Amino acid sequence: MINQKDNQLGFTWHYQVPEINPQGIERACFRLQKLFPEYVWNTVYLEDNPFTFPEVQTVLEGITVGGHKLADQQQVLNQSNSFKRLLKLIKQKTFCLDKSTFCELHSLVAFEEALEWGVFRTSDVKIAGTEHQPPPAEQLDQIFDDGIAYLKNLSNPLEQAMAMFLFGSQHQFFYDGNKRTSRLMMNGILLSNGLDAMTIPAKQKLAFNQTMISFYDSHQADEMMRFLVSLINENNR
Repeated sequence: MINQKDNQLGFTWHYQVPEINPQGIERACFRLQKLFPEYVWNTVYLEDNPFTFPEVQTVLEGITVGGHKLADQQQVLNQSNSFKRLLKLIKQKTFCLDKSTFCELHSLVAFEEALEWGVFRTSDVKIAGTEHQPPPAEQLDQIFDDGIAYLKNLSNPLEQAMAMFLFGSQHQFFYDGNKRTSRLMMNGILLSNGLDAMTIPAKQKLAFNQTMISFYDSHQADEMMRFLVSLINENNR
């Protein structure tokens, strides 16, 4: 539980994140693979991608779907490729909470979508719907190093994972694809600790967006963490 007024992440929380018993890395990876199309569809749906779930399934089977922009199809393929890479890192036990892994996953998430992919941004960006201003590009390396060092001291893997997602989302280290890449890092932490990967269901899109905007504005993570934990509880019913 973090309640300091000033920490290296740039936001605080008082919420007591529950401890979840690990079920094993092999089982967690199997469950992600079994639900793979759903995870991909949920992710691109949050990005306003018009592909339906059956269409995403079709694309993942290697069949082209007509009537859509190539960019929308590329986004589906990017998400699939990044998930597959994450699974490989977990199975090889080479997933790391570091800049190299973060940028590698982003290079797959934002391929031909962002201004640049696989590298931190070099100019300022804005987040629609909030007055929160991400830090200047020249500060990103130091912010990332300090934040990762702080995250590694969190002993609860679920707390560490959710904080990583919010850390990456808040500071916008890349030109685009920040939340998607940060969720992959979150899931990397969960999977490598034998916990199930987390997805934001399509039906929770509005609640997710509203809660994220509140987080950006307040720099307070309690509401967002409760929301994410509720998704885990819902999935385990």
